This record gives sequence, structure tokens and C-alpha cells, in this order.
Amino acid sequence: MISEAPRKPLACWRGKERYNRGTVECLTIIFESGGCSWARCRMCSYRFEKYRARSCEELHAHLHSQLAWVRSEFSLDDFSMIKIFTSGSFFDPNEVPPAFLDEIGVVFRGKIVIAETRPEYIARDTLERLVAALDNGTHRVPLYCAIGLETTSDTIREKCINKGFSSADFFSAASAAHAAGAGVKAYLLFKPLFLTEAEAAADMRSSFADLAGRVEMVSMNPCTVQKRTELELYWKQGAYRPPYLWSVLSLLKDAPMEVTCDPLGGGQKRGPHNCGTCDYEIVRGIRDYSMSGDRDLIGALLETDCACKNEWEYVLTREQPYCMPLTR
Repeated sequence: MISEAPRKPLACWRGKERYNRGTVECLTIIFESGGCSWARCRMCSYRFEKYRARSCEELHAHLHSQLAWVRSEFSLDDFSMIKIFTSGSFFDPNEVPPAFLDEIGVVFRGKIVIAETRPEYIARDTLERLVAALDNGTHRVPLYCAIGLETTSDTIREKCINKGFSSADFFSAASAAHAAGAGVKAYLLFKPLFLTEAEAAADMRSSFADLAGRVEMVSMNPCTVQKRTELELYWKQGAYRPPYLWSVLSLLKDAPMEVTCDPLGGGQKRGPHNCGTCDYEIVRGIRDYSMSGDRDLIGALLETDCACKNEWEYVLTREQPYCMPLTR
């Protein structure tokens, strides 16, 4: 190690997460890592967050110091779940040295760990090693691989998102994870660039159906306009509108499995929004639903009386592909 001095991660916070039909205390950590190896997705600004290490040893030391900060600031006994994010993939050895995975296994033994990664970095032997380190018999599945699948449509993933892998790659990685004793969490992106509101909703419903029974967790992320992205360029030109919260409610109500959703930037012009009058209540309700799983709450929110519902319904039926959005 080059330095033992604790260094704060990019972000770290405590909260609750829905798990196994209940809620658990969760610690979320975003480590500053070596950076995403792909770094070409149209909507993502996280690729700009990276630590330019001169060696693998220096990168390991940098991650080690962030983990030391987490251990100094939080009592890990307070948490059953740890969610780990980086700028790209936790299992990419060029972004996160394998020796750091061993540290994670020791420090978070007995916890449920959810770690984000691209599918090409899921290797059975790597996962088996980490599962064995984490598993002390407390949880049936101690490790989940969280993959930003975004959609099960290869055309939309390639043309609208530029993700760089196929659905076949995802399902192959999911099989490898399951064989290693790990679970799989799929992140889906609602309304990527170039889709109308109706097209995006239809794609999400299709993705739900394709994933049903094949992964353990599904999270729907309504698209938010991040800075310094290709998506932002279109948004500034009036060529993209983030999704309506009405659409989010409709999708959650009809999903064939339990789907969590945290509408980041909800109610703001860069995030999923309606008219500004009904947004706060709906965003709060969606987050409450993600903790409780109570679909009656979603149904009640869909009955909210607001004039912008007529606008949303008009957009669903009149917005045309390959044209400018009808509303801001």
C-alpha cells in the first residue's frame, strides 16, 4: 500500500432497501475507481469520474483508503446490505484490482452485497471466490451482480443507448452468476434517447416480460438528463423530454414482477416530471411503493386529479416517431 490515509469515496450514504418482501438497512458506496472501460453510453456522465493511477498498486491503495474511510465513518453492524457502485464495473480488473475484491469479502462478510458491473466482467471463478468470502450462512444469496441491461431490445440498446453488449451477453452473464451462487439485479432505463413516450412504455413492458423469472431483482430507472452527455445536447435543443411520472406509475402498476424505482431528479426539468403541481406527491409515492411493494398505492396515485394527465394521454396517442417531442 502506498498510503493508509482514509479518503472519502465519491459518495456514501445510509438508507433502506426493499429485499425479500421486507426492508433492510442499506449502506450505498460509490467508489472512485479506475474508470469505465466502455464510457460511450449516450446518457451517462459517470464516465468522467475516474482516478488516473500510475499502477495497479496505486489504484488498489486509492480504493483501500476509501474503504478505510467508510469503516471509520459508519458502524457496519448497522447494515444488512451494502450496495457498491463505481464509474463503470466493479468486476473489471483494470478498474478495480482483484486484491480489492478480497478486501470487500473480508470487510463485508455476512452482508448482502450488490455490486454493479457490465456483463463481460462476470467470471464464475471470480464470483465464487467473493461469494465464499462473504457467505457466513446468514443469507441464502450473499452477492448480487447488478447489470445495466437497460432494455431487452438489442436495437434500442445499440441505437438509443450505445451500451456495447447484447441481450444474449446479459443472459449468458446471468447464467454464470447463478452458477457461481450469486443473484442478478437488472437495471432498466425508461425512455432513452430517440423514443416517444409510447414507444418507451411499450419497450419497458416488453423488457419486464422478458426478464420475468430470469433474474432476482429488477429496478426501473426513469431517464434523467445528466450534464456533459449526448442526451443533454438533444435535450437543450428541445429534441428530448424526460418521461412523464404518469408513465412510471402505469408501468409499475402493471409489471409482472416486483419492480423498484427511485425517480432521481423527479419533478425537475432534467428528470422524470409531470406539470410541477402533482410531481412531489407522486415522486414521494413511488419511493414509498419501492419500500412497501404496495401496488394499491400506485393505483391510488394514478387516480390523482391533475389537468396534466390529459396532456400525458394526448402525448401517448399523438407523439410521432422521428419527430420533436410535443411537450417540454
